[in-house]
Amino acid sequence: MTNQKLGVWWRLFRPFTLTASIVPVLIGTGLAIPSYGFHTSLFIAMFLASVLIQSATNMFNEYFDHKRGLDDENMVGIAGTIVRDGVRPKLVLAFGWISIILALLLGIYLCSQTSWWLALIGAVCMSIGYLYSGGPWPLAYTPFGELAAATAMGPAIVLIAFYLQAGTITWRATLVSIPIGLLIGAILLANNIRDMDQDVKGGRRTIAILIGRERGRILFGSVFAAAYVLVVVLVVLHLLTFWALAVLATIPTAIYVTRLYYQFTEPAKLHAAVKGTSNLLFRFGVLMFCAMMVSMIHM
Repeated sequence: MTNQKLGVWWRLFRPFTLTASIVPVLIGTGLAIPSYGFHTSLFIAMFLASVLIQSATNMFNEYFDHKRGLDDENMVGIAGTIVRDGVRPKLVLAFGWISIILALLLGIYLCSQTSWWLALIGAVCMSIGYLYSGGPWPLAYTPFGELAAATAMGPAIVLIAFYLQAGTITWRATLVSIPIGLLIGAILLANNIRDMDQDVKGGRRTIAILIGRERGRILFGSVFAAAYVLVVVLVVLHLLTFWALAVLATIPTAIYVTRLYYQFTEPAKLHAAVKGTSNLLFRFGVLMFCAMMVSMIHM
């Protein structure tokens, strides 16, 4: 297989979006390690399952957006392997279902080692991954797409990862998961503000379309602000240690990507803001995870 073909298939996974599946697992695990220890096999299985669900969601999005005529060869972003690179739609759909099946097998293993109640939550997360773009009423075409996806990939994954290590759920883990969910929602909001003109033509009614570009910009910046304020509050309440304030080092990136939305409206110029938001989530998550590990050393 040539490097060009490898590049096409790599883009199908939309790698920069995978931060939304990696960071929640890191945070949930990091929260549990200081008090409950670390189970390597459960972490690896959860990590892979989360990435596979996100990958499947991306592939379903690629397939159904093409099927509904929303994508064309002039679209902006890393998607478009069907319309630009000629990958067969049914092959994309098949790879999406293969990813789901692999995640399901990993989920069965995780349930067998912990609790079968996880199967219910996992099934809901997988269903949202499909229903975000698929089904008769796709979530991505409604004002609730960001909220549903952010909840399924944010607090839900954080708490599952925490439970796998701890065997329980705590209020602390629940509250710490909220900033992660907010930043995952910011990625989707960034994408929808960038694509809102094309989405209007495709019949979507996203929150960005409903409230308009100007209010969308304000909401986008407000989500960042809320995430940072929550971290500070959690530190003040001693639910996170002082070291967690390291995440404030990502504020300049938040300001930068927010300014891009005030400077430009062209999708091509806003793609950097979408990638920047995803990269911010990754740095935010890694810094918070490191803060948890450092605080454990200083216990």
